[in-house]
Amino acid sequence: MKIILASQSPRRKELLERMGIQDFETISPNVDESAFHGLPPEELVRRLSAEKAAAVAGKVGKDAIVIAADTVVALEGAVLGKPADELDAFKMLSALSGVRHQVYTGVTVCRGGEKQTAHEVTDVTFRELSEREIEDYISTGEPMDKAGAYGIQGYGALLIQGISGDYYNVMGLPVCRLSGMLARFGVDCLKLAAQG
Repeated sequence: MKIILASQSPRRKELLERMGIQDFETISPNVDESAFHGLPPEELVRRLSAEKAAAVAGKVGKDAIVIAADTVVALEGAVLGKPADELDAFKMLSALSGVRHQVYTGVTVCRGGEKQTAHEVTDVTFRELSEREIEDYISTGEPMDKAGAYGIQGYGALLIQGISGDYYNVMGLPVCRLSGMLARFGVDCLKLAAQG
């Protein structure tokens, strides 16, 4: 069974491997994300994951299973994308300091004409951050390519007081939800993991 991950994200590749899926290809989807600007976060991630899946599905055979995802950080319903520069990262992290926000990931699995799209939401609470801490975190370079200007799996873990929901969703792939979706396409992740 051919499995395609419609992403070049090293975090998503790692998570798919952790799910027991070792044999898969990656293809980068070509999607104009600006066309969906202004949508509510849950609708945005669902639409973008579906668009990414469709873009890659058109390049592979009908028997291939395509997995696509899109993740955004939202504060009071406003989407925080990747920071444009260090000042933008500082503004985002300052806004997140001491408050709870949401991370949304949309995920789509498709094969041939069959498609499933879902989304997961995780609440993340930052501790109060000083300006110096924010500046030091930005100096690591980690915030610059991440939605919301932080990565939970890296130094960003030092900023997070707590989470409620799927940890892996914050990394960019809701593995529990995705495994259930894949099961409907005949992919048993635990069986694959057991087979090594």
